[in-house]
Amino acid sequence: MIYPILRPRRLACAIAATVALTLTAIAPSLAAARIQHLTSPGGIEAWFVQDATVPLIAMEYSFEGGASQDPKDKAGVANLVADLLDEGSADLDSRTFHERLDRRAIELSFSASRDTLRGSLRMLRDNKDEAFDLLRMALTSPHFDNADVERIRSQVLSGLRRDSTNPTTLASRKFLEVAFGDHPYGRSTNGTVESVPGITVSDLKDYVAHVLARDTLKVAVVGDVDATTLGTLLDRTFGSLPAKASLVPVPDIDAAKPPERAFVPLDVPQTVITFGGPGVRRSDPNFMAAYVVNHILGGGGLSSRLYREVREKRGLAYSVFESLLWMEHSALFIGNTGTRADRAGDTMEAIQAEVRRIAEEGPTQTELDEAKSYLKGSQMLALDTSSKLAQALLQYQQDKLPIDYIEKRNAIIDAVTLDDAKAAAKRLWSQGLLTVVVGRAPQAAAQPTAAPAPKSN
Repeated sequence: MIYPILRPRRLACAIAATVALTLTAIAPSLAAARIQHLTSPGGIEAWFVQDATVPLIAMEYSFEGGASQDPKDKAGVANLVADLLDEGSADLDSRTFHERLDRRAIELSFSASRDTLRGSLRMLRDNKDEAFDLLRMALTSPHFDNADVERIRSQVLSGLRRDSTNPTTLASRKFLEVAFGDHPYGRSTNGTVESVPGITVSDLKDYVAHVLARDTLKVAVVGDVDATTLGTLLDRTFGSLPAKASLVPVPDIDAAKPPERAFVPLDVPQTVITFGGPGVRRSDPNFMAAYVVNHILGGGGLSSRLYREVREKRGLAYSVFESLLWMEHSALFIGNTGTRADRAGDTMEAIQAEVRRIAEEGPTQTELDEAKSYLKGSQMLALDTSSKLAQALLQYQQDKLPIDYIEKRNAIIDAVTLDDAKAAAKRLWSQGLLTVVVGRAPQAAAQPTAAPAPKSN
């Protein structure tokens, strides 16, 4: 999956959040805490963990839609909405709104992914009333004043211009275009230098009216608050939103079939290579087998096959990684590395050779056992703060997993057999790769390499 990048708040807010998160980090893991399915008096549902280790409350929430609801010729609407929701609302202008946040050390942020408009709210327990009230105002009565819109638009365009010379960004964007074509997933979530100037205040207001609604709302809360109080806060915050969203249907899509290769010329010292192909959806019963074997190939950091073959054995790149990316309507595996322009061809050959090898042979039993052990142990470490746990609980809801998934996850990992892992490897990688090369070396964009021929028996 793609995790959203939240726009940073002011320094005082960041410092307060850091202190709070540090306090929770020294507490025992929250992953084993009891997760409640809370329904407020007004019908707002949330996954909730009450934890009084420190006087902090963390809430993550999302609405379905995201950037997939952008008009085709106006990519970037959702991203601009996310950047503007906290730029003044109700009777508060932008400056006053942020002063209220800073005064109480409240962290409020929004971001847009392809499938969701997502937000985060963190506060000290004693400031919860004001924090939830500011969120309510941001969601129900954003200003979208012209001066604020143009200021944020300028910031977005500045970032897009910087990205136009960033080889990693260019490679990722081109890869999604190759994989998804005219589908909404093939468009840039942040928009383009051509589309963002044409976005109007009316577009922003229309997006809010169509997307922010209670029927697609998902909420996760972890912290020092009781269920009764939280139910009241949820009703006060989200209760006045429209009952139903009005979303444009987004079709399911399979990523383009490999092999395929694209080259983007850019005069930079280092050539960037992004590679991937069709993945496995989160709802697929074989997802965990794919997740485990993917860790073996490219998701295991210094222990992955790609790292050993590309970095350690050949010294072709400083780092190389590969991961699964799942969305509401499709799935990918995607990887990235950077190398000297004159070694781009060798790097691609090494990656392709290792992908072919694992597709044909699968992992070893030792690799499978080690991957399982790592994935089970790292989960507990990844959920050791209230904020991390809230983020995970929201993601589990978006992935339509059961509320007791944390308790079941290790057993699901343990159930993956060597035959399951080999079948997943063949499914993921036997067709070859979609590859995008960005840099100086046009020879790196040679004809695609065909998928490996089946072995004779």
